[in-house]
Amino acid sequence: MSADAPRAAWTPDRVRRLAAITLLGFASGLPLALSSSTIEAWCAVSGLSLKTIGMLKLVGIAYVAKVLWAPIVDRYALPWLTRRRGWALATQALMAVVLFAMALSPPDASLWTLAMLALALAFLSATQDIAIDAYRADQLLPEERGLGAALGVGAYRLAMLASGGLALVLADHVGFPNVLRLMAALLLGAGALGVFVGREREVAPPPERLLSAFVEPIREFLGRRDVWLWIGLIVAYKLANAFALSLSSTFLLRGVGYSLTEVGWANKVFGFSALVLGALAGGVLMRRLSLFHALALFGVLQTLANFGFYALALGWSGTPALLTAIGLENFFSGMGSAAFVALLMALTDARYSATQFALFTALDSIGRTFVGPLAGLVAQDYGWSAYWALSIAFGVPGLWLLWLLNGEFARLDARTAS
Repeated sequence: MSADAPRAAWTPDRVRRLAAITLLGFASGLPLALSSSTIEAWCAVSGLSLKTIGMLKLVGIAYVAKVLWAPIVDRYALPWLTRRRGWALATQALMAVVLFAMALSPPDASLWTLAMLALALAFLSATQDIAIDAYRADQLLPEERGLGAALGVGAYRLAMLASGGLALVLADHVGFPNVLRLMAALLLGAGALGVFVGREREVAPPPERLLSAFVEPIREFLGRRDVWLWIGLIVAYKLANAFALSLSSTFLLRGVGYSLTEVGWANKVFGFSALVLGALAGGVLMRRLSLFHALALFGVLQTLANFGFYALALGWSGTPALLTAIGLENFFSGMGSAAFVALLMALTDARYSATQFALFTALDSIGRTFVGPLAGLVAQDYGWSAYWALSIAFGVPGLWLLWLLNGEFARLDARTAS
């Protein structure tokens, strides 16, 4: 590579593309905590029962079910801007309206109205995710996917911190209604800026018929060589991380006796910083590693990171121990997330990017959804040491499937580069 090559790589178009991906990643992450933890906190301080608060969690089903309407986003373009950016801007504007309406619906006086608005927010947020994920998969060049995924993941997490932890701090001073109005303005500002900063090249025409938009993406994916191994890899790659996170806060509070303040600061500040740095480090390293080698290296590291929590279960204690365990888990999880999102983009067929990416993220959510009951059973019946040992073991299936698919990555790289 010549000395001028790195400078030539950073063209204005590439900078603009990555800036748009970052801003849209922030807009994508902002509504998630608002429709879940922030509304949960508002209901809690308003005196609602735990059963009622628990039922409100069902609004999150929109993020799992989004594959059902993703073909509509693939098939139709709205009458402004371009296909992906048009949907993104429309959902952002509607979410801002919903958030302003939620600010007028306190849970102690308008619970059903607030619940319906939270469901609408989750539905619109999931639809925005469909459009943004497709935009990212369509527009990033193969050599940009690692860094693009890292920037998107980092901005997404930053937005969740703003609409989760920061929102609660602000609500303590100015009240939840004003926080919701502020978040509406922040969402619309960052989202619209990302939409207008970005450009969109049409990489493939939309499906000609709506039925084709539903059927063809699934048929195309299921017709691929070793498709069941790919499905297994999508489900299993982040399984160790999903199992570990399912009861990590309970473990730190009840298993080893850290205080709420210690766990809160360690997770929200130190852990968040480590995750973003890990995602960015992963994105930078992926400019020099093949996708297969990045997934293998980061997969091993994110699995071994659970040894920090295993050491806590065996008696390691103190603040340095807490920060080390949380820092390692978040840093290497961030690296793994960057590579994993790059994998999903590489697997996506440009003709059906919205539907297939929604399908892939739905498959990824299977692990996060169903390991919770198993995690509780293991922790209660066998203890925390067994729990963390099993979390490490859960990293093996994903790495084994990755090894089985080694030969397929050359074909994947050739297909996505064409």
